[in-house]
Amino acid sequence: MNQQRFMNTLVLMLSLVLTSATLAEGGRTPLRVKNGIVTSASRLASQAGVDTMQAGGNAVDAAIATAFALAVTWPTAGNIGGGGFMVYHGEDGDATTFDFREKAPLAATERMFLGLDGEIVANSNHRGALSVGVPGTVAGLWKAHQERGSLPWAQLVAPAIKLAREGIPITYSLQSGFARNKSRFDLYPSSQAKFFKADGTAYELGELWVQEDLAHTLELIQANGRDGFYKGENAKRLADYMAANGGIITEEDLERYQPVEREPIHGNYRGYEIVSMPPPSSGGVALVQMLNVLEGYDLSAIGHNSSAYLHVLTESMRRAYADRAEHLGDPDFNEGMPLERLMDKDYAAKLRATIDMAKADVSDPTKFAEPYESEETTHFSVDKNFYIKSFS
Repeated sequence: MNQQRFMNTLVLMLSLVLTSATLAEGGRTPLRVKNGIVTSASRLASQAGVDTMQAGGNAVDAAIATAFALAVTWPTAGNIGGGGFMVYHGEDGDATTFDFREKAPLAATERMFLGLDGEIVANSNHRGALSVGVPGTVAGLWKAHQERGSLPWAQLVAPAIKLAREGIPITYSLQSGFARNKSRFDLYPSSQAKFFKADGTAYELGELWVQEDLAHTLELIQANGRDGFYKGENAKRLADYMAANGGIITEEDLERYQPVEREPIHGNYRGYEIVSMPPPSSGGVALVQMLNVLEGYDLSAIGHNSSAYLHVLTESMRRAYADRAEHLGDPDFNEGMPLERLMDKDYAAKLRATIDMAKADVSDPTKFAEPYESEETTHFSVDKNFYIKSFS
């Protein structure tokens, strides 16, 4: 039985493209840099990537080090228990992508979340062990390393282990995130133990947060590569937890998981080439479509962040997201997706002609799978051999 895609656990997105700032815990910190740059949601994770490049690693090496460090420093979305995408573009123009989104367990069925009345039972498609997909992050990073990495794998996982074992200071983002999700964490003793002190009280700003269990799991991955996560001790622990808590992921699901290398999608905007992630990610197609629509406006004349500017931006997004909901899916299970039409300049012109500058359109809720999309996604970028003199 083929494993189907499962899209409701945490996602990690990796994109090795040009970037212009480093995001620290307190905000954006501009830097003057030479020879390379890393930007992520965590200063400590970005530093792991920078250190990797300074040690002679390439952009893929730095991305892997950053990704594992995010699993320690950015638990909202950095992860080894979820999945994501990676877009690679080499200095020579060579480009590829890696798809390591989560997949449904072998035992998954179309009606697994529904009760006898046909309605979803207790939000079980979003919360609880039954909703968890087979994780892809570690397998995806391992595949990227085998195809494009240069430094030893163990060296790339080491910074994350150090951060987890020695601890990191509690930032405002971590503290507020733990407090905001306390009622959810309290439902799971293992989560409560991870994100709060032994006596159940909250961590204070600046206090050291040590993650011994995560450090141990990372050491298994460091020593055994992808097998450290998908086989042996870790696989058994994960499968045992699933069985005891209503989940359906098994050791076979973990061992069978395989990431996929895919051909990127291409577009252009005012002479700039766009290289991005293809489906099952919808981001690349939607990005090209939105830029195609916006290309027909004189945005400089309209004025950045003016009401007219925000209007055309919103309306272009509205149309791209409607097409996303109607047409895009997993290419392994959806044939005939009209990707060329959606990214065609003539199609964009037709969409542009439907935008009324005097009023906003109303989105049709029947065209969207979810009225709300969670914020539990992180994106980071790595660029090697790039020089920024200054920026605003």
